[in-house]
Amino acid sequence: MLWTARQHQWTFPRPTLLMGIVNVTPDSFSDGGRFFSHDAAVERALELQAEGADLIDVGGESTRPDAQPVDEAEERRRVLPVIERLTPQLRIPISIDTRKPGVARAALAAGAEIVNDVGAGSSGRAMAELVAATGAGYVCMHMQGTPQTMQRAPRYTDVVADVRAFLLRHRERLRAAGVRGEQIVLDVGIGFGKTLAHNLTLLRALGTFRTLDRPLLLGASRKSFISRLLGVGLEERLPASLACACWAAWQGVHILRVHDVAATRQAVRMIEALREQTS
Repeated sequence: MLWTARQHQWTFPRPTLLMGIVNVTPDSFSDGGRFFSHDAAVERALELQAEGADLIDVGGESTRPDAQPVDEAEERRRVLPVIERLTPQLRIPISIDTRKPGVARAALAAGAEIVNDVGAGSSGRAMAELVAATGAGYVCMHMQGTPQTMQRAPRYTDVVADVRAFLLRHRERLRAAGVRGEQIVLDVGIGFGKTLAHNLTLLRALGTFRTLDRPLLLGASRKSFISRLLGVGLEERLPASLACACWAAWQGVHILRVHDVAATRQAVRMIEALREQTS
C-alpha cells in the first residue's frame, strides 16, 4: 500500500511513521501555549525531528472541546512563518493541521506537503479540489459536530460502523474530486465527538479499519479520555498514551500522531520487533 505526498512516498508495510505535533496556539490542551511563539514552534519542530519524527504536524487553531474558532487571517499569521522557516531546515515533510482550504493553500505554497483535515468534508469540495490540484497528502479524519459542539452528548447507532461508513463516503468523494487514492490517509478521530466508551470501542476495533485499504493514522496522545478512564492529570498521561500507541502499532495502524516522539518511538519499535517474532 502506497501513500504519496507531493514528492514524498511511503510503502507499507514498514515501521510505523511518527507524526510529531507542533501547536502554534495559545490554548492547546496539551501544552498550554508553550510553543505559541514562532521561535518556540520552530525549535520544537527541530527537537521532534532529532527525536525521530518522520513528519511534523503544524497547527494554528486549537480543536480541543469548546475551543473558540480562529479566523483565517489569524491562523495564517500563526503557522505560515513557522512553515517558511522550517522548510529549508527539516529533512522530513511538514503537515498543516487545518480545516480551512485557504490556510491549507497558503501552507502548501510555503512548503507543507500534507493536509491534516480534522474537519474532513466540512469545507465542501474546496479542500478536495486543492489536494487534487497540488498532489498533497491528505488525512481524512472523522469528527461528529465541531470543536464547539462535539462533546455535547455525542450519539451513534454503532460507532464503529458509523465512523467506517463516514470514511468510506468521504474517500469516494475525494476520488470524485480528482484526489488519487494513494494520497489519502484515514483517521477515526479519537476524542472528536466521542464519549469514553466510543473511544475505547474504536481503539479495540482498529484492526477492522484496515479493510478500507488505506493507511490509518491514530491520534490518541495525551487526550482527555485517558484522564476520564484512569483518573490522572494531564501531566500524567504519557504511560497510557504509550499504551495506546503500542496497541495501535500491534493492530496495524500505519501512522501515529504524538507529542512525545522519543518515548513513543522506543516503545513502538519494541512492539514491532516483538510482533515480527510472533507473526
